[in-house]
Amino acid sequence: MTPPNDPLDLLVEAAWTARDAAICTYSGFAVGAALRDAKGKTWTGANVENASYTLGLCAERVAIFHALTHGGRDFTHVVVATDTPTPTSPCGACRQILWEFARNATVVMVARGGVTATITVAELVPLAFDAGALDAARTAVRNDPDA
Repeated sequence: MTPPNDPLDLLVEAAWTARDAAICTYSGFAVGAALRDAKGKTWTGANVENASYTLGLCAERVAIFHALTHGGRDFTHVVVATDTPTPTSPCGACRQILWEFARNATVVMVARGGVTATITVAELVPLAFDAGALDAARTAVRNDPDA
């Protein structure tokens, strides 16, 4: 058992607090996220939905975009809190964003009742697509005499 005020416990608490601010009128699926950067600062976000479903944004992306636009970098932990019986992992879009901006982070997924799962971003996103793939494609085109 972790001692009270453990940094990870505080991050989990921040994710639950963020979850309370979710705007999930359509799905009813509230999610909170909390990130910790290398300086120890906590950044939070909650999912926000609207009637045009695809324009909504997941909690993980809200948190990371907020952090990035306010100077947060080098994220060490990402906590995802959902009121489900088992932990819920980030969606595909969030996994891509985590790979781009928090690839060395540990992802902690917590469910109501204390059920927790932990995984690294690299484990969550095997065979990730990133700038390296784009660079390889550009290089291949430049080196192809028939292109």
